[in-house]
Amino acid sequence: MPDSSEVDVVVIGLGPGGEYAASALARAGLSVVGVDQRLVGGECPYFGCIPSKMMIRAADALGEARRVPALAGDSDVRPDWTPVADRIRDEATDDWDDKVAVDRLEQAGARFVRGTGRLAGPGRVVVTTDSGDETFTLRRGVVLNTGTEPAVPPIDGLAGTPYWTNRDAVQVRELPRSLAVLGGGAIGCELAQAFARFGVEVKVIEAFDRILGPEEPEASEVVRASMEADGITFRTGVGVTAVAYESGFSVGLADGTSVGAEALLVAAGRRTNLGDIGLDTVGLDPSARVIAVNKRMRVKGVDGVWAIGDITGKGAFTHMSMYQAKIAVRDLTGDGKPKADYRAVAHATFTDPEVGAVGMTEQQARDAGLRVGVGLAPLPASSRGWIHKVGNEGLIKVVADLDRKVLVGATAVGPSGGELIGMLVTAVHAEVPITTLRGMHFAYPTFHRTIETALDEITER
Repeated sequence: MPDSSEVDVVVIGLGPGGEYAASALARAGLSVVGVDQRLVGGECPYFGCIPSKMMIRAADALGEARRVPALAGDSDVRPDWTPVADRIRDEATDDWDDKVAVDRLEQAGARFVRGTGRLAGPGRVVVTTDSGDETFTLRRGVVLNTGTEPAVPPIDGLAGTPYWTNRDAVQVRELPRSLAVLGGGAIGCELAQAFARFGVEVKVIEAFDRILGPEEPEASEVVRASMEADGITFRTGVGVTAVAYESGFSVGLADGTSVGAEALLVAAGRRTNLGDIGLDTVGLDPSARVIAVNKRMRVKGVDGVWAIGDITGKGAFTHMSMYQAKIAVRDLTGDGKPKADYRAVAHATFTDPEVGAVGMTEQQARDAGLRVGVGLAPLPASSRGWIHKVGNEGLIKVVADLDRKVLVGATAVGPSGGELIGMLVTAVHAEVPITTLRGMHFAYPTFHRTIETALDEITER
């Protein structure tokens, strides 16, 4: 391996956005090196979005089968985890082998280096591999996409125990009899419900007063009720003080009680990977939680450095990383349009019912000083909800700026809530006047027709 090379661009971190950027820049004719110490493709295909949604798809099939007696006769549901584990290993991850992704990257014209990339001053990157260090001099710049990893809180006794993170949870071949989940956010709730529907006794511990804290309170209430119907128990508003392990876990809580389980899933959020990538060598704070970027993904105050994905703090979503990657590629290839626009950032949480959301919550709109209007409509009260009968829990909530007479946020909870939100994403992004939305035709009988009711219910509050 040569000691030094001159290239146009180095991409550090090959999660979805980084892999796309490296491939697209190479196809545009630039000399590109893509660097990652782990799996090309990142968290999403191997440990996050794809394997977890395979688990959820299977678990939802079990949940729906258990609704048959209320609709169509009898059902005998016998969960079997083996097809799920096999599908994750064989279809989603190739047994956690990234050869296909590496080949795809190299076929696009980029060079792949498996190692740890680090900034080494303006216009320079050092990559440490098993064979030693290689220094790259950059003609155009570096794209940072170092992502996040599971955050493990410094709880007394936790270190050294065989706890799971999401990365372990998607690789299990045998299910435990019981599971404690530390964290009631999206990852914790999704995995908790999936395991519960396969017969695991699940207990969720959340330090805040409700699960799914970033979502609207009404969404949290609906999802919690549905999860409780699956047998999941919750301890909210109480912190964890200690963890002990001896053939099983004992989780000590701040109120003096404890929770016991055979397995423990730590789903306490994510932390950005910024501490050891040489930020100080280009004048940036290595202790920063996120990197500030402009609308072209250029790192503020630094020439020749772009950043995309989780580390920019604009939303830890695969679709955000891809969105920002496309902008960075356009900028690096001389096309600066369009610039980033975060007015209508959407996301989905794949519990049952699903939660789709876009833009501001009611509280965020209020904190921004807007004159807020809110419309709320329950799905069960709609014609489709009544027809659906079971598994129809949910609601549509819209948040309006009454002065501008447009929507600034919305939440859809219900069957396929992540799909229901699509129209509302367009409405928020395009700033469609509320009067225009109210004048639309909404197909009958559909779940999305509940949007019409929510629009009609908008009142100031």
